[in-house]
Amino acid sequence: MNCTDIQVAIHGYMDGELDPLKNLEIEKHLQHCAVCSQSYKADQALQTAVKTGAQYFPASADLRKRIQSSIRQGDKSERVVPAMPWRWLAAAASVAVVVVLAWALVPSRYGLDAEQLVAQEVVSSHVRSLMVDHVADVMSSDQHTVKPWFTGKLDFSPPVKNLTNEGFPLVGGRLDYLENRAVAALVYQRRNHVINLFIWPLSHDTHVKTKGLARQGYHLVHWSKAGMTYWVISDLNDTELQEFVRLVQASS
Repeated sequence: MNCTDIQVAIHGYMDGELDPLKNLEIEKHLQHCAVCSQSYKADQALQTAVKTGAQYFPASADLRKRIQSSIRQGDKSERVVPAMPWRWLAAAASVAVVVVLAWALVPSRYGLDAEQLVAQEVVSSHVRSLMVDHVADVMSSDQHTVKPWFTGKLDFSPPVKNLTNEGFPLVGGRLDYLENRAVAALVYQRRNHVINLFIWPLSHDTHVKTKGLARQGYHLVHWSKAGMTYWVISDLNDTELQEFVRLVQASS
């Protein structure tokens, strides 16, 4: 199975809906594909959040009375309306509450614009890289080691620069997954602060000027240049992060 097949089948795998042979193929793929494995872990975290956060709330006696009263008063046409079983009504009300709570717990993709959605993914990827101690797949300050490492793993060649002399040493690089595609993540450092620089080809011809954002205590900057999208994130102060951005823009 390739990565596209995995993305199609992964939810069935998580819900236990696939046959044993298909499960085995997916498990083997996840063991050897860092991108799909990371995407799978993110889906698992989302599934756990919904399951643990959603609660069951039985309808109150007052709500039962009001619903039954509305049903009786709503028939003004003399046609007979079959009595609706209360157990069905209670179940429907409970399901509605669960859906509302789950919607509140998980950020709605329909309530956010494209920029906010990508920013959300960037923050999640940055935090995951720090939590699981997986900052880089290839550890090196040599751009001539890091850049070739991406060959064959991505459908583009990311620009890689070592900014050690400017105070932002290159730590390494890794594969990541943003906007439903594999992207390059270059890792830099400023004192004890980790800087993640995500790069991938533009999906459209729209030019994005340099724009800064703040999310969950992190500073983010993004822009587009020469057909590529760039997103930078770190807990570094905004002044020094903007300096890093200028250096990257000048070298790319």
